[in-house]
Amino acid sequence: MDSKRAFNEVKAEHFKTLKQYVPIVARVHGKNHPEFHEVHSLFDAINKKVKESGAEVPELNEEFAKLRKITNNYTIPGDVCESYEAVYKMLSELDKAYQA
Repeated sequence: MDSKRAFNEVKAEHFKTLKQYVPIVARVHGKNHPEFHEVHSLFDAINKKVKESGAEVPELNEEFAKLRKITNNYTIPGDVCESYEAVYKMLSELDKAYQA
């Protein structure tokens, strides 16, 4: 499977849910996990680039590198809800598909 197809498949699978969950998780957990506001901003940047690129895979190396750093490679904090955990898992899958 080529990387463009892999990324687009994972994007199709997760983007709708991410667009719903990310703002909610930021609102609920942002006070105790201020780093999630950066995750929210980076996801918004990724979403914008994906929309602008149409069927092509946009250049997202910088955004995913920052996400890996901010999230400690998508390490889920021990005091968060299932939605927070789901966001990190979906972003991790999207990152892996992009890197493939």
